[in-house]
Amino acid sequence: MSDDQASACLIDSNIWLYAFMEGDDPFKSDAARKLIQETKSIVSTQVINEVCVNLLRRANFTEEQISQLIDGYYDKYQVIELSRSVLLTASSLRRSYSLSFWDSLIVATALEAGISTVYSEDMQDELLVEGRLQVCNPFAQGEFAR
Repeated sequence: MSDDQASACLIDSNIWLYAFMEGDDPFKSDAARKLIQETKSIVSTQVINEVCVNLLRRANFTEEQISQLIDGYYDKYQVIELSRSVLLTASSLRRSYSLSFWDSLIVATALEAGISTVYSEDMQDELLVEGRLQVCNPFAQGEFAR
């Protein structure tokens, strides 16, 4: 694992969605954009999938906008695709940590990439996975909290 990967993070889809959509909570939208700008993020194909389906449904994105978004992720970030190893690790994580199916894929991707932090509003804040991956809710603590 390189030093860059050790300092990288994975940002869950819910935070990307706050950044892309001005919703009911402008604080979270601003904080999400700041987090994305100030961190080196690795992206999971699972996150891209979740972001795209939600932008199509909730923000009426066009397929052209979705295509541009996908290209943007691949151009700007290291994208970790789902693999047999990630899928099997996710299965193990579901048994050990009672994660949802989708959250286990995101955590497994982060472990596969060798990064140490997942930012998510949906998962258990401060959960330590396998002694090397910390789940953090950026809205609950630190500089992004209210």
